[in-house]
Amino acid sequence: MMARSETDGREATSHVEMLRLPSDQDASGRSLGAEEIERLHAVIASGVLTATKGAQTRELEVRVATLTGRRHALACSSGTAAVHTAIAALDLEPGDEVITTSITDMGALTPILYQGAIPKFADADPATGMVTAATVAAAQTDRTRAVVVTHLFGAAAEVDTIATALPSGLPLVEDCAQAFLTRRAGRLVGTFGVGACFSTQQGKHITTGEGGLVTSDDDAFARRARVFVNKAWPYGEADPDHEFLALNYRTTELQSAVANAQLEKLVAGVAQRQSTVARFAAALSDVPGVTFPAVAPGDEATWWKVALLVDPDLVPGGPRAVATALATRGVATAPRYIQKPAFACRVFREQRTFGTSRWPFTLARPDALDYSPERFPGTYTYLDRVLVVPWNERYEPAHADAVAAAIADVVEELRRA
Repeated sequence: MMARSETDGREATSHVEMLRLPSDQDASGRSLGAEEIERLHAVIASGVLTATKGAQTRELEVRVATLTGRRHALACSSGTAAVHTAIAALDLEPGDEVITTSITDMGALTPILYQGAIPKFADADPATGMVTAATVAAAQTDRTRAVVVTHLFGAAAEVDTIATALPSGLPLVEDCAQAFLTRRAGRLVGTFGVGACFSTQQGKHITTGEGGLVTSDDDAFARRARVFVNKAWPYGEADPDHEFLALNYRTTELQSAVANAQLEKLVAGVAQRQSTVARFAAALSDVPGVTFPAVAPGDEATWWKVALLVDPDLVPGGPRAVATALATRGVATAPRYIQKPAFACRVFREQRTFGTSRWPFTLARPDALDYSPERFPGTYTYLDRVLVVPWNERYEPAHADAVAAAIADVVEELRRA
């Protein structure tokens, strides 16, 4: 009888309960519901699904302009399309350099190449994974014609300092795909540059499956962006013609209908994220070797995901070991976020672009193509330490507590081993 009890005890100790967490990849972690269905029904009943003739896209653009405090907002087909549209609106010359970051989705980088420009990578802050005023300044050359600043995980880059330090006339574009309603120094991100790009892809703060938005206060930038999305055809203007090389990046009334319904839930969804992440941060405060992302005074993060830093000197195996152990508990995390810097991907490493031409890399200065690891110490340090924890608007306090407890348990186990 005693032996049986001891065995049962060991079995109970070794058993780890699998968590069931809401996921932004399905309905469990999304705020989709009757409001979206009602708007979709109205669009389908109208028979007008094209954005050039429907009412939903016009409404969406007005609402986004109001929400962001910009004079202009333009809806398009994806976040990648939004970045491409913003880069195209700058009307760069082939071979011009655009300073950007290598810790981002490829959809924020290939549009630069498609416009014949050269991505010039700035190093990242090892604590945030984002570019800084210092790293942007270090990347500038006499070929620099624009800067793209990416806000990661719902936190703000130091875009105010970057904008202030840029030479007069050098345009700044903000990539806010992960940063709806995020604030820097009390001001909404997306309001510091000539234009800003947002995404409504499946896992973003609001979703239409795929979708993008471009905002601006600059009339000329906004007009060129709108014309670019429409194959360079200026709808509604006198004597229209296809003015320059451009694509069809229009959204649809179906996407815009969902976006309009989602916008009504954005503030509440962000508040829910902030509340549960605050609880999560408090629960992790005493876990050794795990650092919660700092938020500067005056900033307000909206927590697309939570990027923890795991110190491998204090937690054996670092973020990969933590992620592997968390997976057995039902907590899927992403060590490194991206597995390697973007410039280490084949499109950059092997310059795979148009046929065998290598264009526009053939126009680049050798220094712009020098991706030596020693030039990017912050980038590699950050990727070696970051552990990205998924989050969404359906998380409740119990979810935050459970994920924090799982991380604490895993760290303790790894430190004891």
